[in-house]
Amino acid sequence: MKTPVVFSLVREQSVFMTVIMALLTFLSVIALGVAIAIGTGVARWNAQWDLMATVQVMPGQNADAAAKILDANKDKIASVKKVSADEMAELMRPWVSGGAAAMKNYLPEMYEIKLNKKSDMQGLADKFAGNARFLSHSTALAPATGAGWRMIAIAALILSMALGAIGVCISFIARNTAMLHRRELEILNQVGARDNFVARQMQIIVGKISIVAAAAGFVAAAPVLLLILSAAHTTRVGLMAMMALNGTAWLVLMALPIAISIFAIWITGRTTLKILKNN
Repeated sequence: MKTPVVFSLVREQSVFMTVIMALLTFLSVIALGVAIAIGTGVARWNAQWDLMATVQVMPGQNADAAAKILDANKDKIASVKKVSADEMAELMRPWVSGGAAAMKNYLPEMYEIKLNKKSDMQGLADKFAGNARFLSHSTALAPATGAGWRMIAIAALILSMALGAIGVCISFIARNTAMLHRRELEILNQVGARDNFVARQMQIIVGKISIVAAAAGFVAAAPVLLLILSAAHTTRVGLMAMMALNGTAWLVLMALPIAISIFAIWITGRTTLKILKNN
């Protein structure tokens, strides 16, 4: 036999709670989605450059010694490409006036290498010490990676603030509802209703609203996340272009509204029991 709800929220409360829960769920899903997408981009970015390095033989340094080191470590090196002076001059042309001829005496000999294993990076760098300048691409691009981690931290902060706001709003609504329905609570107390029964009534009401609002927030957030990813991919290169959400990420995002609804129901029960105990 279905047990009816003893009391319900007034219309204004229901509308307010639905709107605020949908909005906060929307912000939570966006924040978590952006954090996961950036995290994926950082992981891909690092994986792409962890095995890459550049060897620069500056004018005055021993170019033959650097070439011998490369030749002696072929078992550790997957590929080597020597960058020609013309290629370097072309790359630097926008920043140097006077053309390629003015730069030839100052340009280093450069080799772009790809290692077989990341663990060989430091050992090879030590061998080039004094003979050439060894630059790992992951070290050179560390600022971009650091920026990605800072963006993840900001998104995580926004997510925690949104969840905190949900807790505060639910607690406020539960307290306000207890005040509005003080008479019903007194009657329930007089007829012997337990505090858990009253709290369960509140949880049913809040649970229904939270599920609907959280679902609406997720439905609104999903296309926005796709739009953000689409805009990031227009950069074509760099960390932003590697942002992505795979199937597992979308499952996590779909689980977030469920977790928010459960959190709202738990906060409601805890707040209601505390109010009843104090009264």
